[in-house]
Amino acid sequence: MYFSYSLSKRLVSIPILAIQLLLISSVSCLNLTNDYLNHKCLVSEGKYRTGDEYEENLNFLIRQVLTYSYPSGFIHISHGDVPNLITIVLQCRGDSYDSKCLSCFNTALSGLRKRCQRNKGGIVWYDQCFLYITSAKLPPGPRKNDYKNIFSMHNPKNVIEGTESFNKKTRDFLYELMVEATRPNRPNKNMFFYAAGEKRLGEKKLYAMVQCAQDILHCKGCLEWSIKELPKCCDAKQGARVLGTECSLRYELYPFLRS
Repeated sequence: MYFSYSLSKRLVSIPILAIQLLLISSVSCLNLTNDYLNHKCLVSEGKYRTGDEYEENLNFLIRQVLTYSYPSGFIHISHGDVPNLITIVLQCRGDSYDSKCLSCFNTALSGLRKRCQRNKGGIVWYDQCFLYITSAKLPPGPRKNDYKNIFSMHNPKNVIEGTESFNKKTRDFLYELMVEATRPNRPNKNMFFYAAGEKRLGEKKLYAMVQCAQDILHCKGCLEWSIKELPKCCDAKQGARVLGTECSLRYELYPFLRS
């Protein structure tokens, strides 16, 4: 069975991919993919030239990133001085830490370089991570939520019966996961700002996850905003996502995460 995913016109200000095909052999199978989802070239930051100081700083920072082990699936690192300052933010999905995160970084870096050739700044999203490279100076400490780079995707298939009940139960479950993800003193510190689970809905099971980048100031606020966007883009859809550089969420009627 094939599912196609569509980008919501309501949230996207990025002219990108219209359809993402996800192959699922059966509802009970794990649909574990690392497909390209979206990107944005930060054209206002300009371009760099071969051999200039910016490229040297970028290559230095990439080498540093490649030495990390990613136990928490996250990195926020900067190098250089303005106007050749570079910041890299990488957030891997909660089931894609350690070597899986490094693999996603390599995929994302290659994808961003192909789509935003020599742009000083750009963002790219894949199933298992997002990569954000910028020449803008980010203030020290947690990043404030700006909601500038947020988009949604949804399964074109609709829930046929009990749509209001399905929508409510889905939102309620996402709120439950939000509370878990933002709960202080979680036993596993590497699962900071991440929660996933499943819930029985009659004869079906609902699978969902929520996650915030580990350097943002208001994780709960970002996730609440994203959950409230679902009725605008993805009402009664069998699956949906809201993604950005601060937080993301996803729900499906099939498993899509590693256990």
